[in-house]
Amino acid sequence: MNMKTIHTSSKALLNVIGTLLVMLSLTACDQDKADLTVYIAEVKSQQKSDIEPIPVMKPYEKFAYAASSLRDPFIPTVIDVPQPAPEPVIDNGIRPDENRRKEVLEFFDLSQLQYVGTLEQEQVWALVRAPDGVIHRVQTGNYMGQNNGKIMEISDSKLILKEIVPQGGGGYIERETSVPAVEVN
Repeated sequence: MNMKTIHTSSKALLNVIGTLLVMLSLTACDQDKADLTVYIAEVKSQQKSDIEPIPVMKPYEKFAYAASSLRDPFIPTVIDVPQPAPEPVIDNGIRPDENRRKEVLEFFDLSQLQYVGTLEQEQVWALVRAPDGVIHRVQTGNYMGQNNGKIMEISDSKLILKEIVPQGGGGYIERETSVPAVEVN
């Protein structure tokens, strides 16, 4: 025998073995079909439900656009009227000192500060509680609040301040304000 004959016969043998394996696996699948047959019979015996009919569609109604003669909503109708020039502010010479170093209580709004009492040591000091709970000692001439409020007078019932507040148009005005004393328990 030559090599070609051996090679051809081994191919034939492999084909026969492959065919036998396929047939063997198919017969193994055929053995456990009883439960599948029972399930199919059960499904077929169940009552079939009716499918709901397709809903009736409303017929299409034509719409005639009748607003074509009206104003186009994408074209602005308001004409920009120039605003009159603001009246020039008369400089009254009042302005905050921009070169002055800010004090601690100037970083808080006056409504956040509480005047809690006084202390006398050679002069009268006011005790002011900041929102962070720290009590600060201030005297006449110190500043507090965000509007350059200078303490002008300290009494038992209130602190009187003079603030420099902005006026429309770039100018400033002075106004007097007070911080009432609160009762501490």
